[in-house]
Amino acid sequence: MSQEQTAIKTTYFSLASNLALAIIKAIAGIFGNSFALIADAIESTTDTLASFLVLFGLKYANKPADKNHPYGHGKAEPLITFMVVGFLFISATVIAYESIRNITTPHESPKLWTLIVLAAIIIWKEISFRIVIKKSKETNSSSLKADAWHHRSDAITSVAAFLGISIALYFGKGFETADDWAALFAAGFIIYNGYLIFRPALGEIMDEQLYDELIEEIRNVSLMVDGIIGTEKCFIRKAGMKFHVDLHAIVDAEITVKHGHDLSHQLKDKLRLEIPNLEHILIHIEPTK
Repeated sequence: MSQEQTAIKTTYFSLASNLALAIIKAIAGIFGNSFALIADAIESTTDTLASFLVLFGLKYANKPADKNHPYGHGKAEPLITFMVVGFLFISATVIAYESIRNITTPHESPKLWTLIVLAAIIIWKEISFRIVIKKSKETNSSSLKADAWHHRSDAITSVAAFLGISIALYFGKGFETADDWAALFAAGFIIYNGYLIFRPALGEIMDEQLYDELIEEIRNVSLMVDGIIGTEKCFIRKAGMKFHVDLHAIVDAEITVKHGHDLSHQLKDKLRLEIPNLEHILIHIEPTK
């Protein structure tokens, strides 16, 4: 299975999980008298929309290069990540607003059975995070990583809700708003988490040099090609799940132009063979001094 197929299959998993949990949380929150659970349901609903965006972004980014997009459509992926972060901020704002409103409005304590629901949700969301984050690393997908952190943030907001409800139930009268404070805390965490997702996606759009390990691997593989004496400049930019490389390779100054041309092709072939994530490779031949 290709990286793109793996990422898309993983996104379908996230989509189904988020949709199911949004429904479960909403029902439990309404009948269990817990705004923290309702806040969780709001986040899961935005997570579902975000997963739709991730799915669209992955499929669009996977389109082959064309006349207008000679480097492919991979840059669509971090753009989708920005939209996913936007959904996170919107959900955090809604949750914070409703939490503050509920804190100032007297209401009943949550039901005890909501803790059982939350415990099951926490376990499932942490499992989901580990599954999706593993796949994001396998595929080098920034939008899949953002989707994974949606699962982790959901798990943490559920932990906050669990603690808030527990406090409200244990201390009784006067602590009814504990789960609302928990929801407010969760909103702050969601915003912080959104920034952590946004920052690397911004670096990807700006072609920030963040790939030292890959550069070192490229240099080592280059020396495996007979005739390549060394390497100089090596620039990398990421587009979707692939990397584009500009590499200056050093060769003997006495060889012919044709020999240098042949060496550049041999080097490209070797790099693609050893490092499958490389897409466009531009080799500039430098003579020894």
